[in-house]
Amino acid sequence: MNNLWIAHRSETHPPLVGEKLNFVHRGEGQPVLMIHGLAASLHDWDDFLPSISEAGFSGYAIDLLGHGESAKPKNLNAYTAENAFWHWVRWWEKEVPPRGQILIGHSLGGYMVMEYALRFPERLRAIVLINPFYSLSQLPSPLQKVLRYPLKNTLLIERTPYWLFRMLIDLTNLRWQNGNLQHELPEHIRAQTAWDYKRAAPGIYNLPRTIRNLEPELKHLRIPALVIWGGRDQTLDPQSFPYLVQTLPQAEGFMLASCGHIPHQCHPQQVYARILQFLAEKQEKQEQR
Repeated sequence: MNNLWIAHRSETHPPLVGEKLNFVHRGEGQPVLMIHGLAASLHDWDDFLPSISEAGFSGYAIDLLGHGESAKPKNLNAYTAENAFWHWVRWWEKEVPPRGQILIGHSLGGYMVMEYALRFPERLRAIVLINPFYSLSQLPSPLQKVLRYPLKNTLLIERTPYWLFRMLIDLTNLRWQNGNLQHELPEHIRAQTAWDYKRAAPGIYNLPRTIRNLEPELKHLRIPALVIWGGRDQTLDPQSFPYLVQTLPQAEGFMLASCGHIPHQCHPQQVYARILQFLAEKQEKQEQR
């Protein structure tokens, strides 16, 4: 089959009722799954999916529960990290073989990847973590206090117009570069980000408060790992990423000092090249055995 073939499908899987999981698939070979962060979508990986397939992998990208075109339950109690985890895992178990998998996750997606690695290490060949979220202690103190309380009134979020999301994203992406005030992200990325915020279910903002603290278990995660992060992250503590590299038994790190929370969109070519190099190295080691 031509590795430029692309499928875009929606499917329903247990354990939740009527759960549509939206995903894209491109290429053939060893399966690589890409998982986005909070209030994002599978479009985070639009520019990377072709490279993954051209490198000889079977690339997948998904919309997590409540995001993009995946299921959006009306009940706010459905939005827990555990439900979001099993929502994609049940589908993934049916989609690919149970060995030799590679998972890539950004932020909340990084949490999902580490949770999967801790529960099913025998299924994985390697993982890639981009500014991963693994403990509430990574968040700024004011946000930690806010997350103590579940979201109950979603009216304000539901009524926020697209243009306001876009304005806020444009403002927060301004940086001084070479003596000029410039946007960190290109226009099409900012437009997609605003649209992802607008169409996400309000209940997703309950997900961060329900994550498990993975920090005590990190030393048991004995899988080859590449940790990539932006040195100017204002969402998660940048110091938590070198700590992660030191704690994971088989990890290597790659920092982009000028990037913030989304280095794979800030400097995509550098990030994608480093990921492909990492995967090629793991593939070579596997073939030598």
